[in-house]
Amino acid sequence: QVQLMESGGGSVQPGGSLKLSCAASGYTYNAGCMGWFRQVPGKEREGIARIHSISSDVPTAQKYADSVKGRFTISKDNADNTLYLQMNSLKTEDTAIYYCAASQWGCPGGDIVRSSFRWWGQGTQVTVSS
Repeated sequence: QVQLMESGGGSVQPGGSLKLSCAASGYTYNAGCMGWFRQVPGKEREGIARIHSISSDVPTAQKYADSVKGRFTISKDNADNTLYLQMNSLKTEDTAIYYCAASQWGCPGGDIVRSSFRWWGQGTQVTVSS
């Protein structure tokens, strides 16, 4: 049974940084697509980053939403099955609940969409405020 558990959320001032982690227990799909989404009340869950990382011998494929490109970095440690999201230059509009997601398949082309992922974490709150 696959379980995803996010951690690292919290409160930070604008311009600050946070690093989210997602521990993936029972997830044995090294070639699977993993991603980060975020959601604010009353809005659709937004896909912000995804990664397809098989091994150190295979180039890693990453994709970002325009809203976070250049500020956020997604990475994955296959050795301990952990997904990360480094968030820099945070803005008040980055305030949301952040979710990690995983699939048994590789990342498809196109936008980062919910339908590409099978498993989801419970979410962690990120608040950016002065």
